[in-house]
Amino acid sequence: MPTAKREMSDLAKNSRHPIPIACLLVLAACHPAAAAPAILEACKSCHAEDGAGVGKAIVPVIAGMPAVHIEEALYAYKDGARQCLEEPVMCDTAVLLTDENIADLAAHYAAIPRPSLGQNVDDALAALGEPVHRKLCARCHVPPDDPDVADVLGPPLHGQRADYLRYALESYLSGTRENLLDEMKEKISLLDEGDVEALASYYGSYRPDGP
Repeated sequence: MPTAKREMSDLAKNSRHPIPIACLLVLAACHPAAAAPAILEACKSCHAEDGAGVGKAIVPVIAGMPAVHIEEALYAYKDGARQCLEEPVMCDTAVLLTDENIADLAAHYAAIPRPSLGQNVDDALAALGEPVHRKLCARCHVPPDDPDVADVLGPPLHGQRADYLRYALESYLSGTRENLLDEMKEKISLLDEGDVEALASYYGSYRPDGP
């Protein structure tokens, strides 16, 4: 592995970015230029062509996610820093990714604007989630159109599928999904009853093209 990429791989082992991507199924081939047709179809069946996913709770929106976050997530899966507790096929596939695969995939999905999902969320809960975000999450998770989105520790959660956020946060709380950062573990432990639903509603209420 080239030195620069090995450094990225080592960084992924230390997991500077806790990317909550649960179902990057056979992502090695989702870039059309590198894809075998059968594997491309498997990727699309989970993430759809536009990276918005097909509506499953364990499938996040990956469109518009900065390339650095996608790369570090894939290296974390590839090197074993993150285990595939729900989707073992993802880890089995990530091991086979080349550095070029990872870079191409990251660039491909990063270039797709995050779509507006038009989610129906409870406005009152979303209002309750905003101060929770500011208190616990805002330093590491900024909107996808923020100029610093590629430089902060976490991926953009604004506009993410609310069902996925519920799934991910509840998995962290139950211990079925590991925290890759001590700071993340600490923040998760500070969530009060009702905060998961409030945060999911708040992030789900975000519209990249405005209200």
